[in-house]
Amino acid sequence: MTRPALFTLTSLFLGVALAAPPVEPPVEPPVEPPVEPPADAHPQSTPWIDVTPTPYGPLMRQQAAPPPYRDYQMNRVLTPEDKRRWRELTMPVIAHMMQMDAREAMNYFAAKYKAKPGVSFDEVVESMMLRANQVNLKFVGSNLIWKEFRSVLNDETAPRIEVFSFCDIAVGRDLLRLIPEMAVFLPCRIAVMEDADKNIWVMTLDWDLIWLDQAGKQAGITPELREGARVVREKLDSVMRAGANGEL
Repeated sequence: MTRPALFTLTSLFLGVALAAPPVEPPVEPPVEPPVEPPADAHPQSTPWIDVTPTPYGPLMRQQAAPPPYRDYQMNRVLTPEDKRRWRELTMPVIAHMMQMDAREAMNYFAAKYKAKPGVSFDEVVESMMLRANQVNLKFVGSNLIWKEFRSVLNDETAPRIEVFSFCDIAVGRDLLRLIPEMAVFLPCRIAVMEDADKNIWVMTLDWDLIWLDQAGKQAGITPELREGARVVREKLDSVMRAGANGEL
C-alpha cells in the first residue's frame, strides 16, 4: 500500500507543477531621461550662500560666486521659510530694533526736514518742483492721499499729506538691469505732511549707499553706477531742503 500511495502523491505534485503557468521575469520600468532645466532657470537652493559663525552669532553669508545672470533677469522666488531664515541669521540687528516702540523703529528708516516757520504747504511743494527741475530729477507722479482720507473715510480731521514721485531715468534703468527687484523701491518718493501741531515736514526713505557697496561685490555694480546712485541721493536731499526752506 505504501508504493501506490507514494506514486499517487508524486503524480499529484507533478500535475500541479505542470499545470502552473510559467513564472515571467520581473519587468523593469523604463528609465526616462532626466529633464534639463531651461538655460535661464534659477536653482531652488543656493549653495553659494551658507551660514557662517561669527563672534556676534551665525550670519548668512556668500560662500562662492553667484550663478550668472542676464540683464533684467528676475531672481528666484523666496519661500516664507527662506525669508524667516534670512531674517534670523543675516540681520540680527532687526531683532533688536523690533524690540523698540514701532514709532521709534520706523523713525530710523526716514530722512526728514522740518519746514521753516512761515513756509506754507504749497510753497514747500512749489520749491521742491523747481529744485527737481534744476537738478534734472524727473517728476513722475503724485498721491494726494489726504483727500482720500476725507472723501472715502469721511475723516475731516486728517492733516494734509501728499506724496511726490521722482526718478533719474538713466540710473533707474541701470539699477534694474542688475537687480530687477529694485523696482519695488522706484520711483523715489518724497512725502510732504502736516503733523499734529500743523508743522510741515518733508520726508523720504533714508537709503544709505552701504547696501549698494555690498551688492556691488556680487552684482558687478560699476563705480560709475554707484556714483550715479550717490548723485540721485544728493538730488533728493537737495529737493527736500529746498522745499523745507521755501526756496522759490
